[in-house]
Amino acid sequence: MLVPITILDIIDIVLVAIILYQLYRIIKGTAAFGIFITIFFIYLFWLIVKALNMQLVSSLLGQVIGVGVIALIVVFQQEVRRFLLVIGNRYLKNSKFSFARFFSTVKNEPGGPAIAEEIVRATESMASKKIGALIVIGRQSRLGLFSEGGEILKAQISAELLETIFFKNTPLHDGAVLIEDGQILAARCPLPVTDQFKLPPNLGMRHRAAIGMSEQTDSLIVVVSEETGRISVADAGEIREKISPNELRNILLMEKIW
Repeated sequence: MLVPITILDIIDIVLVAIILYQLYRIIKGTAAFGIFITIFFIYLFWLIVKALNMQLVSSLLGQVIGVGVIALIVVFQQEVRRFLLVIGNRYLKNSKFSFARFFSTVKNEPGGPAIAEEIVRATESMASKKIGALIVIGRQSRLGLFSEGGEILKAQISAELLETIFFKNTPLHDGAVLIEDGQILAARCPLPVTDQFKLPPNLGMRHRAAIGMSEQTDSLIVVVSEETGRISVADAGEIREKISPNELRNILLMEKIW
């Protein structure tokens, strides 16, 4: 006997597939991936046992899975946070019908492209001189919490100031510069490091900190490698390497975060 399949069933399958795919993209390469696979097989085993009417094992696994939902939230706390940030950043904020477009009171300032150009000029100059840099550009997430331990500046953005901050002999060159509301909020700020262990060996601590920051916030992070002078951009837990200055300019202007 054939089971009738409706349009709602197809939509249901597609939505579940999208959610699982996004979850896979977020936890792949992390220690949480192995835990997720183990839990998935336990759940699959529970379904098989339940279908075979093995009451004792089924009830035991049912209790474990019922309590395990709370444990999952604790174990996958960072992954759940990252998943929500990815959804909000990629699908809601960038949508033509996003809530930000309807309810935001922030208008695009005429100086926006000029600010982006200052960041590009500084990045290009530091890349040519192989001066390491880590620049966090805030979107919706507030960066005040990550300024603790750094030096509050609240200064106007300029290429000269950014280069001076990251110059090797200055006391502020270690750590990250935080940019929020069109100004340099703070410098020498420590950032959280990602727990992904399947990253290319050429990525140093700056890159790992950039990925970690993009996992915990919706910020865009620009990295200049001190060893190679290459420019990278981290966003939503992923990093793009070997970015040209022109590509960086297009990314900053496309974001419309000024």
